[in-house]
Amino acid sequence: MFCYFCQKNINDIDYKDIELLSRFISGFYKIKPRKKTGLCMHHQKKVATCIKRARQMAMMPYMPR
Repeated sequence: MFCYFCQKNINDIDYKDIELLSRFISGFYKIKPRKKTGLCMHHQKKVATCIKRARQMAMMPYMPR
């Protein structure tokens, strides 16, 4: 697997892009590990930070309803 963001040459990951971030969350609303997502370490950390930020801003849920 190759890193999605490295392939698409995307440098900035925005916490407001919920559609993109939801690809990296499991069915139980947990952040998927690197082995499952196929991201490089640099982008995995950025995605995790953006997901946590979106959760704090109430754009993404912490758990299913």
